[in-house]
Amino acid sequence: MSHDSPTRRDLMKPVQLLGMAFGAALFAGIVTLVSMGFFQQRTADEAQRAIITALVVAGVSFIAVLLIVSLLLLAVDPAQVAKQIDRPVLFDDESEKPEPGDDPDAAASADPKA
Repeated sequence: MSHDSPTRRDLMKPVQLLGMAFGAALFAGIVTLVSMGFFQQRTADEAQRAIITALVVAGVSFIAVLLIVSLLLLAVDPAQVAKQIDRPVLFDDESEKPEPGDDPDAAASADPKA
């Protein structure tokens, strides 16, 4: 088997992305139907208006989730994901690290007029 061919996991990523967007759209549509009182006794006109509104909300949320998650995935470098980090992430680079004998508080506590 060649290493150049995509793996099954790589091929399933678009399906996972579509599934997540579909799940969010389904949730938004159901919430819209419930909030508009579709499951209560309403006239046919009010029920039709609720269904149309729910479909619009579901479509907008499907597209929004698909677009946002796709753009967030583009910001991630796959080489950086697989690389192990052995240092604290929020600290500065190793090159800017103070010397062990230096006291960072000494400069701040020194009298500037002296």
